[in-house]
Amino acid sequence: MDIINGISAGASAFMNIFQAGGEQFVSWVTGIIPLIVMLLVFMNSLVAFIGQERVNQFAVHAAGNPLLRYMVLPFLSAVMLGNPMALSMGKFLPEFYKPSYYASATYHCHTNSGIFAHINPGEIFIYMGIASGVIALGLDASQLAVRYMLVGFVCNFISGWSTEFTTRFVEKQQGVRLARELEGHNEHVAAE
Repeated sequence: MDIINGISAGASAFMNIFQAGGEQFVSWVTGIIPLIVMLLVFMNSLVAFIGQERVNQFAVHAAGNPLLRYMVLPFLSAVMLGNPMALSMGKFLPEFYKPSYYASATYHCHTNSGIFAHINPGEIFIYMGIASGVIALGLDASQLAVRYMLVGFVCNFISGWSTEFTTRFVEKQQGVRLARELEGHNEHVAAE
């Protein structure tokens, strides 16, 4: 009988894995997926309200300046749209700048959580863990949040800008030239 009980327990444990996966999937279907869909609807409605041409003009303006491209645009996207929707604003940039924007925007979704907890609420526990240590020392946690954000601006900019150099390297390695303009086309270049 011990063999039967062991097989039965193993089968039950095996099925419990799928049960837990199903529960996680249901939580996504009722939690994050509707949130993302509503954020997409909001963003597309906002673009329609503002006008695609104006959004494209802002993207062209932002793409022309590294400070706007890797500090302002990702920050505004993170504050207005939260994580992961802030990453979708990269669709308004030329292909060459998309990897660098993504690098910068992903970090903006983390380093601003001390002041703007809505950006990435699932990660607030990281900031709160650090802040509880600061509070235990008798220091002001709001200063930590401001410093975290300011250091984040610098680090996020460096992340975006250094990824731009990496993109140039990969372009040469792969023999392609990604579009530098919004309506531009990617090109294959001859190997040197």
